[in-house]
Parts: sequence; structure tokens; C-alpha cells
Amino acid sequence: MNAQYGNRILALALAAGLALAVSPIAQGQAATEPETAPTPDAETAPVTPSGPGLDGEALLALVTRIDPEHVRQGNGVQFTVRERPVLMVFDDNARRMRLYAPIAQAGILDESLMKRMLQANFDSALDARYAIANEIVWSVFLHPMAGLDEQLFASGLAQVVIAAETFGTTFTSGALVFGGGDSNDENRKLFEHLDKLTKPEI
Repeated sequence: MNAQYGNRILALALAAGLALAVSPIAQGQAATEPETAPTPDAETAPVTPSGPGLDGEALLALVTRIDPEHVRQGNGVQFTVRERPVLMVFDDNARRMRLYAPIAQAGILDESLMKRMLQANFDSALDARYAIANEIVWSVFLHPMAGLDEQLFASGLAQVVIAAETFGTTFTSGALVFGGGDSNDENRKLFEHLDKLTKPEI
């Protein structure tokens, strides 16, 4: 990985506001809210993942296993998977994390390509998504840190990489591919490789 390129793209991503910092408006709202809020009814309460999940240090440890030469900047880190740069940002206070990989300049998107990208978000991208930020097309995986485990992290990461690789062709995250060919086998190998690297040591 080219360190200069890595630092530039990581700084670009963080400057674009992709880091999961709490906005001043949200902070102000939180400060004026009462200490105890009414408990919502069971039928209307939002469903959120339960369990302790992974914190920022645990996520960084997983990245280190995958790429010991990763580049960290604050709560963001860039690393390489299958020769593709991937970025991760996390916020221990907001308890959110995000994995994303740059694909292309957004200027390449014509109407048909944009339509195909949105169609993929509905069916073939699965847990990953295609998105645009700061005039760049990204593949993205978002998840609360609560309920996140090593296997889910490996799955999300594999889907981000595969979605980036298949942009412009099959537009798939690789979690489900129909038909013949070698795609299923290659995607399975990537997931198994990442899953092995991120498994908790016993």
C-alpha cells in the first residue's frame, strides 16, 4: 500500500464528514433533554442489536490481524484487503462503526449506471451498499457496535470489498450469487480468509 496515497484518501474520507462524530446540534439537543425519558411501548420501541459487541480497540485489533501495516488517524484507519484500500471509522460514544472502500469518481455515473447501482442496493448488494460522498462512489457497510462480533465484521468487510470489485459488472456483495462460474467459490474463499484472521483466539 502506498503510504502517501493511503494518508490522502483517509484524510479525504474523514474531512468529508464520514467519521461518526456527534454533531453540535445533536449534542445541544442531548443537553436539554430530561435525565429520564419516558419508556416507549413495547410495540413501538425500536429494535436494536443487543449484546456487548465490539469497541474501538477490539475493531482496531481485528484490522491489525488483517493488515499489520494499516494507517491510523484518530478514529479512522485505512488498511488493504486483496490489494484494495478499505477504510474504517468508529465512534465509541455513538457506538457506531463503518467500513467503506473507494470505487471511482462520481462523475463517471450516467443515468443508467446510477439506476443499476440503486437496483443493486435493493437486491444484490445485501449488507453492503453503494453510496456517494465527496464526489466519490463507495461501497459501505454500517453497523452498531453493539451486537457486532468477529464473524459479522468479517462478513461485512468481505461484502464491501466484493461490492467494490463488482461495481460496473454484477454489482454484488458476494453474499449470494446465482448461476454457474467461479464467483461463489472465490467469494467464499475471501470470507473464510477474513473470518479466520478475525476469529477470537482460544
